[in-house]
Amino acid sequence: MGTDNPQDPAYVAEQTGVVVRADVIGEPLEDLAREARDATMTRAMGALVVFDGVVRDHDQGRGVQGLTYTAHPQVVDVMHDVAGRVSARHPDVRLWAVHRIGPLEIGESALTVVAAAAHRGPAFRACEDMADTIKAEVPIWKEQVLDDGTVDWVGLH
Repeated sequence: MGTDNPQDPAYVAEQTGVVVRADVIGEPLEDLAREARDATMTRAMGALVVFDGVVRDHDQGRGVQGLTYTAHPQVVDVMHDVAGRVSARHPDVRLWAVHRIGPLEIGESALTVVAAAAHRGPAFRACEDMADTIKAEVPIWKEQVLDDGTVDWVGLH
């Protein structure tokens, strides 16, 4: 917990440095938008940054019809670890992040990250860091059905 802004009241630091939620679920994320905002914001937070990763209809110049996200059995543990490390790098922020698995259609949310802070700079930086770190480290793989009927796996190492 903490804040680097000496102008902020002490109670701001008591409310930040928190992972409000870090999860992987099979249900639509769109239904969680209000919950994410309400859980992440407090009266002391002056900035709320939301990243909504949405399934698009193309990838590397090829048309995409839809996709399915598959996850490692310990994905939730990894998500918690990632969120904790990102939070430690951004102690002035409250974080909420949920990734969806299972079949998704074009236009549906795959990853939602919410970052709240007393000031916009820390919220923007933390939101980007969380999204990037989840994408790089959380064991979730994407099976895309392309326009030509072929299947392409993304994220397999």
